[in-house]
Amino acid sequence: MFEGLLQPMHLLVILIIAMFVFGPKKLPELGKGLGEGIRGFKKAMNEIDTLARSETSSTSGSQSSRMSSSSPAEAAVPATNADIEVRK
Repeated sequence: MFEGLLQPMHLLVILIIAMFVFGPKKLPELGKGLGEGIRGFKKAMNEIDTLARSETSSTSGSQSSRMSSSSPAEAAVPATNADIEVRK
């Protein structure tokens, strides 16, 4: 359905239409804003991933001791939002 959607000719047509709609002076500002937004999103995702990995590694030792003393049903329950500390 979406085969060949972003071929070079299609991207060129989209760029030309964008230049007519926004003008050549506004396009760099839009690109900069889009780039900063994507960069911020990636940074936030990396921070969440790092936090999750550090939480997992710090609780893996205590979790293994809890798993041996708790029932299998309790061990299968995933962590809730209250169990995970989120930095803002």
